[in-house]
Amino acid sequence: MLTKKQLDLLEFIHKRVQRDGVPPSFDEMKLALDLRSKSGIHRLITALEERGFIRRLAHRARAIEIVKLPDSLSGNARAGFTPRVIEGDRPDTTPANAQPVDIHAVELPVMGRIAAGVPIAAISEVLHQVAVPAQMLSGSDNHYALEVKGDSMIDAGINDGDVVVIRETSTADNGDIVVALVEDQEATLKRFFRKGNAIALEAANPAYEPRLLPDDKVKVQGRLVGLIRTY
Repeated sequence: MLTKKQLDLLEFIHKRVQRDGVPPSFDEMKLALDLRSKSGIHRLITALEERGFIRRLAHRARAIEIVKLPDSLSGNARAGFTPRVIEGDRPDTTPANAQPVDIHAVELPVMGRIAAGVPIAAISEVLHQVAVPAQMLSGSDNHYALEVKGDSMIDAGINDGDVVVIRETSTADNGDIVVALVEDQEATLKRFFRKGNAIALEAANPAYEPRLLPDDKVKVQGRLVGLIRTY
């Protein structure tokens, strides 16, 4: 049996993976559970792992996989829950620019490499195609994929070499992980926050300082909806 805090943390992780495709950071977990330090989160994570509800992926920065859910959380879920690293919150439909591979997957263009660190040149070339689950995508929107370069988003579970799936959009809510075009020249993957007439692009790695830019210098090019990792 799980304690209330353990159950609250498991539910928070599950909802964030369903929504964003990646688990929350330890700071986000600490705030969500109103704990004073990360050590409490580490103890809860360890307890959930020992009870078989989650699994920490070796050699990956805070990569957490949900293995099972208790009855109190899985009542509305489909029977036979199975762990998935790739998650999405989109209906099982095919976007306009995707080529169907089979009933469960579609091919998206991998448009290049996106910096999760210091911004790199804006991306325009198609490197290859990648198959992604159709349920990750929304029906009427265009999607594309990008290869991640750098380590600035590791606390959001996004590692160097991962492929991120992006839904094209020019708007974002605070806290969204977005592809941001800076001064029409540089593209970067960061968390988006609007602060008055400025935009803050924040890394998920304490080694990187947030960038605060005038709002007319930043254009949102898309929002993260999924992640693909090759082992």
